[in-house]
Amino acid sequence: MQHKWYNATEIEVGSNSKQIFYMETIEVSRLSALAFFAAGESKYKGKRNYWQNREKTFTLVGLGHAYTIENNASDARFDLVEREWKKLTSQIIEEDQHLQPILFGGFTFDPQNEVSAEWTNFPQSYFTVATHQLVIRNDKAYVTINYITDEENSAKTFEALRKERDELIHAAQVKEVKTYPKPKMTSYMEPYKQEYLNSINKVTSLIKANEAQKVVIARSLALQFEETITSPQILSHVVHEQPESYLFGLEHGDLLFYGASPERLVKVDNGRAYSSCVAGSIKRGTTAEADEELGRTLLSDLKNLGEHHYVVEMITDTFNKNCTEVKVPHGPKLLKIRDIQHLYTPVEGQLNDDATILQLVKHLHPTPALGGVPREQAMEIIRTYEPMNRGLYAAPIGWLDADGNGEFAVAIRSAALVQDKAYLYAGGGIVEDSEAQSEYEETLVKFRPMLRALGGQLHE
Repeated sequence: MQHKWYNATEIEVGSNSKQIFYMETIEVSRLSALAFFAAGESKYKGKRNYWQNREKTFTLVGLGHAYTIENNASDARFDLVEREWKKLTSQIIEEDQHLQPILFGGFTFDPQNEVSAEWTNFPQSYFTVATHQLVIRNDKAYVTINYITDEENSAKTFEALRKERDELIHAAQVKEVKTYPKPKMTSYMEPYKQEYLNSINKVTSLIKANEAQKVVIARSLALQFEETITSPQILSHVVHEQPESYLFGLEHGDLLFYGASPERLVKVDNGRAYSSCVAGSIKRGTTAEADEELGRTLLSDLKNLGEHHYVVEMITDTFNKNCTEVKVPHGPKLLKIRDIQHLYTPVEGQLNDDATILQLVKHLHPTPALGGVPREQAMEIIRTYEPMNRGLYAAPIGWLDADGNGEFAVAIRSAALVQDKAYLYAGGGIVEDSEAQSEYEETLVKFRPMLRALGGQLHE
């Protein structure tokens, strides 16, 4: 096996700590990210993650947990994750980006939501540094071992990790990339369907009474399958069917949260910050002409333009407080993905000296596209009328490195997989003229990407 070696790095973690952070990175040739993820099935099931950006210039796979940062600290959770990550990486000298350890994970949508079900025991903040980290960046692949220990002599353990790394790489390179059958769905149910329809009417009346301007109400779809579905099985279908989206998978014990989101929350690259305003949607047409006509309809639809304006206004305001040189186009354009088209406006700016990616995540979440306007009133209404726990759905999921670069997507078009069951999530923005039936039908369109990957079909 041909490797290009980068120097191993030893870092003392914290000034008073005896912990040492060992990293060793090698460049490898030809490697399928999915095959590397699948190679970790026996040893690291329940402790893996997968990420690919929309442009397909950056792919990240993590196997195992070298370090975990998690908390249930409610409003302080973003700051605590940032503080612990800075402490862990404070001794890292800015070297080649290929030597960077990467923290991957997400924050739940609403730490005040205590509804249990599939999200029971999931922390409000959950991030990990992988034991074996694969990064594919611009067609070059790097595998890093991350090992954090307070052992005096850890050479033997690290040597075992090297052996394991080589076996994982070999398995990913030599074994054929497996093709997986679609799971066989045996039944489905729409939990709280009537409550959802009723909630639209209640929320529209609250909006008419000026309790809020917009509130996003979501619902779930529960699927039952013949047998347990594995993470590589479902990710392989999502990756192949939704190439134009952010692709992600995060395991936590028996739960895999995965999806294909069109929406960036924030990206930071060398001090430059980028966000996407994605709000307002319509289905795709069956022909190019019909598709174009639907797109024109969306671009002139006052309800959707109003929803979109709330998001642009809020994200621009957040950028103005945290950045200089903020750029915002005058109007939205269309973002077309396989099942749906959205109104889309990009925003960018130069980060202020004290601004960071996690501070932007904290201030941006939830955007009006996922929560509502005004934010606090909308969140209270969601807690009252949405009879489910979103967990990571519609929440920030992504990564950051030791230099503060990183990217978070909004985890929509997503699902939670728990053994032989899957829970799909979708929602829509409710304004004063919203109609329950049309909102319900919009969620059916938004369920489609994850439903197709799972081999399911609804009897609409």
